[in-house]
Amino acid sequence: MNAWERLEWVLALWADEAGQDMVEYALLAGLVAVASGLFAPEMTDSMTSIYSRLASRLDQAIG
Repeated sequence: MNAWERLEWVLALWADEAGQDMVEYALLAGLVAVASGLFAPEMTDSMTSIYSRLASRLDQAIG
């Protein structure tokens, strides 16, 4: 793959909107999680535990 083909591929990837909704929902979920942690400090430990378990399971699934 030469440089022009790579550039065309990157531009096509940049213009592709497939999955945009999922990214927006993930960002919104992250914002809600951060806001919850700020406004409800007693939930911070349980949220940390949940996200740690989620991250470890994602690592296992990927790798």
